[in-house]
Amino acid sequence: MKHHHPVGLLLSCSCLLLCAFAPVRADTRREAEALLKWKASLARADESLGPWSLANSTNLCRWTHITCDSAGHIRELRLVGTTLEGTLDELDFSAFAHLRELNLNLNGLYGTIPVGIGNLTSLTMLQISTNQDLRGTIPRSIGKLKHLVSLYMTDLGLDGTLPEEIGGALSVVSAGYNGFTGIYRQTFQNCTTLQEVDFTANNIVAELSDCFSEHPGQLITMAFRQNQLHGTLLTDRGEEFLCNSTDLVLLDLSDNALHGGLSKCFWELQSLEFMDLSSNSFSGVFPSSMTCGDDLRYLLLGNNKFTGTFPLGLKKCKNLTTLDLGGNKFSGTIPSWVSMSLPELNFLRLSSNMFDGIIPHEILQFRQLQVLDLSKNKLTGPIPDDFRNFTGMAQEQQNTDFTDYDKYSYQVEIHIVWKNVDHVYNLKIVAVVGIDLSGNSLTLEIPNGLTTLGGVRYLNLSGNHLSGCIPADIGNMVLLEALDLSRNQLSGKIPQSLAALKSISVLNFSSNSLSGRIPTGDQLRTLTNRSIYSNNPGLCGFPLEDCINSSTPAQIEKSLDEDREALWLYCFVAAGFIFGFWLYWGIFLFRSETWRCAFYQYVDNMQGKVTKKVYSCISRFWAGGSE
Repeated sequence: MKHHHPVGLLLSCSCLLLCAFAPVRADTRREAEALLKWKASLARADESLGPWSLANSTNLCRWTHITCDSAGHIRELRLVGTTLEGTLDELDFSAFAHLRELNLNLNGLYGTIPVGIGNLTSLTMLQISTNQDLRGTIPRSIGKLKHLVSLYMTDLGLDGTLPEEIGGALSVVSAGYNGFTGIYRQTFQNCTTLQEVDFTANNIVAELSDCFSEHPGQLITMAFRQNQLHGTLLTDRGEEFLCNSTDLVLLDLSDNALHGGLSKCFWELQSLEFMDLSSNSFSGVFPSSMTCGDDLRYLLLGNNKFTGTFPLGLKKCKNLTTLDLGGNKFSGTIPSWVSMSLPELNFLRLSSNMFDGIIPHEILQFRQLQVLDLSKNKLTGPIPDDFRNFTGMAQEQQNTDFTDYDKYSYQVEIHIVWKNVDHVYNLKIVAVVGIDLSGNSLTLEIPNGLTTLGGVRYLNLSGNHLSGCIPADIGNMVLLEALDLSRNQLSGKIPQSLAALKSISVLNFSSNSLSGRIPTGDQLRTLTNRSIYSNNPGLCGFPLEDCINSSTPAQIEKSLDEDREALWLYCFVAAGFIFGFWLYWGIFLFRSETWRCAFYQYVDNMQGKVTKKVYSCISRFWAGGSE
């Protein structure tokens, strides 16, 4: 047998390794050149891209924002918030055959998404959100990304119809805040892997059931808020759409044009934590046998056409933190069990319905409630007075994250009438605390217990039949920004403690029977609108006409001094006149020396008595002035 020399074997192995390594070197150099060419085309990029240079191309895996696989190819390219400004036109996507994750979020990219993006054949995650100047449509070539699992394209300027090729193996699609107008019926019909879909705030015109298969069983999140969805929640076969979505956690179909009722099975989604169907045209009566999953925390059904009494099935929703039934046609009384059965509530809105009867005292048993809105109903009777258990309103609330939806990157919103304007607040940051009982027929006095709620930022009791005085301790509500007591029958003076409110910016006392001087304070003097106090004939002072007795304390004291001096003068003049008169005429009347002496003696006595009397009068006058 022929033996090879050891040196020859070593050389042969080295040649084989070099031959195998050469293509890798060539591929990585191509990746580096593609990135550098694209970088050169950008109008701007931050300093973190400084290490990107051709001289450093042999150390590609040490470049910033890059992660490589074991072979030295780029596996992840993460350029989040690197102030990139420019287009994607010069980026050669075909150079990145091994790229699995591309993240371009939070930049200033503009132009369109190139067709070449379909050459990222190994891509599993594409994140290109918050580049608001990226326009146009999603290229159909994106359908070539057979391994794509997660697609994040939120807050761009995209429009058109979502291409049917986009489905595939997708698990997550987040494309909110764009201008998409439609979804092809086939886009998600066969996408059995889809779990999370978010098309919030687009212009999609479609029937919801046309966008998905009849039984989207694996869906966890479905968000189509602020679109133009229409139709019902029934499938072509008349079955309730979504009833088999047993894994559904978040459902937001608010601000659309959906109609019809909600069947019993809709309330049997045991994994559901958040449901927002507000601002549609849903109607019907809630089934008395409805159940409620233990996980349901947010139920927003406002601004629809639901009827009937307060849903009895809600008694089982022990973990609800937000309940919005406002803007419907519910009637009957507010049940006394609501605070005991829903102890976790932070937000309760029952406004713009037809609830009647009194406000049950039990409603004041909520310990965590921060917003109570019972406005625009037919409630009567007094406002309950015992607010000791309203601890959620007793002190200032910090911005608190009420939601657990960070894992879905979803924004939970609520509607609040704040400073006479309907606002939408994000529950992740809301610290608003307030009470709105306006537009009812409530009677008697404003309870003093309200003034113990130091955390309240807005209080609206307008449009009722409240009487009596404004509580003297209203100034204890130091965080008040908006106070509306208009259109009642309140009387008496506006408490001076109101001047202590440093944050008040919206105020309305109009159309009452208030009287007296309007309190003054640094913040109150910034409220110059006279309509704040209009239709109160007895009120005066800034910003209305000044009061008739408008002197300051210093001016009053000066006037009293002048009156005292005048009184002294008048008294002495009168005494001198009387004395002189009798002295002169006494000479002629009493010629006899004996009578003249007696007369002079009498005059002296009278002078002493008058002097004492004048002194006594002046002393009493001084005492009265000091009081």
